[in-house]
Amino acid sequence: MGIYVNPKNLLFQEALRSLIYVDKSELIHYTNSVLKTQRKNICVSRPRRFGKSMAADMLTAYYSRGCDSKELFASLKVSQKHTAIYEANLNQHNVIRFDVQRFLFDESHVSIFIKRIQDVIIRELKSEFGEYIADAADPYGLPGVLEQIYARTGSGFVFIIDEWDCVFRLEKENTAVQKKYLEFLRGLFKGSEYVELAYMTGILPIKKYGEHSALNVFDEYSVTDPKNLSEYFGFTETEVREQCVKFNADFSEMQKWYDGYQLGDFHIYNPKSVSDALTWKNFKSYWTGTETYEALKVYIERNFNGLKEAVIEMLGGGQCRIDTAAFQNDMVTFHTKDDVLTLLVHLGYLTYSEQDSLVFIPNQEISQEFRRAVRTGNWGNLMEALNRSEELLKHTWEMDADAVARGIADVRKDVSSIIQYNSENSIACALYTAYASAQAYYMKPLRELPGGRGFADIVYLPLRNSDRPALLIELKWNKSAQGAVSQIKNKNYADWIVNYTGDILLVGINYDKKKDTHECIIEKYRKE
Repeated sequence: MGIYVNPKNLLFQEALRSLIYVDKSELIHYTNSVLKTQRKNICVSRPRRFGKSMAADMLTAYYSRGCDSKELFASLKVSQKHTAIYEANLNQHNVIRFDVQRFLFDESHVSIFIKRIQDVIIRELKSEFGEYIADAADPYGLPGVLEQIYARTGSGFVFIIDEWDCVFRLEKENTAVQKKYLEFLRGLFKGSEYVELAYMTGILPIKKYGEHSALNVFDEYSVTDPKNLSEYFGFTETEVREQCVKFNADFSEMQKWYDGYQLGDFHIYNPKSVSDALTWKNFKSYWTGTETYEALKVYIERNFNGLKEAVIEMLGGGQCRIDTAAFQNDMVTFHTKDDVLTLLVHLGYLTYSEQDSLVFIPNQEISQEFRRAVRTGNWGNLMEALNRSEELLKHTWEMDADAVARGIADVRKDVSSIIQYNSENSIACALYTAYASAQAYYMKPLRELPGGRGFADIVYLPLRNSDRPALLIELKWNKSAQGAVSQIKNKNYADWIVNYTGDILLVGINYDKKKDTHECIIEKYRKE
């Protein structure tokens, strides 16, 4: 046993002893199912603090011959639900485990970190398998030594690599080192008989060059394509509810602050934030302990058409459609706003709905980080508009149409340097900003909600614990606000939500370009 070869289970012991531990051991059942198969190469990418390292520690404790973990897993789900295959593989494999960041935490290490990884692992392999290694200075490096061991013993290895992508984050523009590193990984894993399982974790998916992955032997499980591993990284809603009961915490507040990451069929919470909130009995943004708003600011201020409009819309609770396919899985190759927004998904600043290709800000914690980023950036009077949002919302509830029209006009002036002031869509974008405070009372606004005969432009449905009216909003350009309200009624746009909530307000907003004026009409919907 060693540090890198057949390590002990001390890190997993620490996790089990922690105040908050959520059982993710059924991940092992999946890795057992692909062991020594063509699906044996797994790359999991998630934002920071989503439990990737804990899962790697768990897999190490389970597979490593260098420890006895029977007692650690005795009460966990995998040992109770999948007994036969679980027992067959428990501490029965040679494991090579390393964290790439441990070898690359300083610029001076860039030129030597690949050699250093190989040297320390080969040194431990010599200690444990020396009699089977004819030439420790194999010209093929670590892969050559592993082939010698496999040829003489028939024993393969389980590889567990954490922070595999740190070179792409720390050396963002050093393509020479990046390619050399990918070549090392390709040589280590591609077509290698000694690989029983290769499990890598990081923040970014595997780097692409052009349209293709440079390491295509791996199945990737990312935030944009989680496949069947959604529930094993981050806390599910069920798990958060259970922890809230255990710690006597308000689940609705937990949901508002930390819910919102959508991975497949699961709503996922950031486990670091949930754990901190439960530990310190305080709901606030814990994200600054992981990243800083300055990192976010660098990306959202890039000069791509439509990027700032998308950020403004999402700050108001809106959603933006994107294409994630062209993203090159690095932090420097950006051709469109979609590339930037896709990176923000991988970093955890946005969440992605795979079903309808939409991105949005997941929760109040991350919304605060966006607000910090725009407060000090080149965003005109956006923060002033956001701060006035609560007042405009109250005018809407009071059905003060003139005040709402003035509020919308003020918001459009505040963001006119960012939003193109020449289309119906610009009104919609300004509207999201104007109603940003609605997130405290309403679900995320719905755009073009299916109605009776056509689509409503924007709909705000109240949260279940809110007594606020639903808002059904129709926007017009060079027409009339009365025509907008008449369209809502004539086309039965309220039919879809009439059984969902109590009061419904119909809001018609029009911008007259010739007069440069906004008008608004608000009516209460009368049920037949």
